[in-house]
Order: sequence, then structure tokens, then C-alpha cells
Amino acid sequence: MGLTNYRARKKEVASRGILLTVRLADKNVSAQFIKPNVTGDSVISAVHSRALRKLGWKGSLKNTPACYLLGLLAGKKAVEKGVKEAFLYTGVLPFVKGSRLAAFVKGVGDAGLKVPISESAFPSEKRLKGEAISTYASSLLKENKEEYTRRFSALLKLGLKPEDYPAHYEKVRASIVGGR
Repeated sequence: MGLTNYRARKKEVASRGILLTVRLADKNVSAQFIKPNVTGDSVISAVHSRALRKLGWKGSLKNTPACYLLGLLAGKKAVEKGVKEAFLYTGVLPFVKGSRLAAFVKGVGDAGLKVPISESAFPSEKRLKGEAISTYASSLLKENKEEYTRRFSALLKLGLKPEDYPAHYEKVRASIVGGR
């Protein structure tokens, strides 16, 4: 696990295309647009989920809405650097329909980049906006306030009520898109 697949690597270098690499960690997400070369790769653009905090994001830095917003930001930065198309390179990470990785790629596509992936792989708009989180939090608040406080303590500490996730998502999305 984590070893280089040299056959796949040779194809990528030979393709002369720009690669989009995404790394999903336990607490953060990062991505790079890379131009592979025989002598070494050059990074065209890079983003880290901490950049969302600078835009006012108070939610988790690794959930589906955050991955979409980070993809949107990454795509916007790459477009500004002249990138028009990129190929997703996940290494050994599997691509799962509706996953955080798919949300990230949808954000990149919505920013104006062409990434060849089936539209059916993307999460629903409700999941991207955090409506599932909001619905769950609302029901938990009615049923068990202690459990609600325990589960969402990190969000509450940052000043975000989980029921307000969709509105907060829209606000941060507008700040990313508005800067076009």
C-alpha cells in the first residue's frame, strides 16, 4: 500500500496532461494540480482545507460540503493559472460514487475545469450543501440535547449551529464564486 505503480506512472508522464491529485487525511484535505515530467513533477496550483477557514468556513474541514467547497476553490485557482483540463490521479485510493473525493471533483468541474468523470458519481446537491447534517442535527436536538451537544461540540465551539449548515455553505460558496 502506498507504493508507486510504475506502469501507471509511465502512462501519466507520457500523456503530457495535467494531473489532479487529492489527499484525504483524517482531519484535512489537500490537492495539487501537477504537470508530470521525466525529470520531476512541477506543481501548478495547490490548496489545503485550512484555506476554507480564511474564507469564513466554520464547519468540518473533511466532510462532503467542505470537499466540494475546496474543489471549487482549487478549480478557481487552477483556472487562473491557465489550466483547462485535468485528469484525476488517486494513486491507490479507490474512487467511490458519492464520496468526498467525488464532491471535490464536482467542485473542480463547477469552477470551469474539465475532469473526465461520470456525472452519476457525484453526490446529490442536498449532500453537497450539508442538508443531511442539518436534518440529523435538528432531529437529534429534539430527541436528545446532551447527545446533540456531544456530537456537534466542535461545530458549536466554532460558532456554527449544525442546523445552519446549508445557509453557511451558501455563504462561503458565494465568497469563493464571487471573487471570480
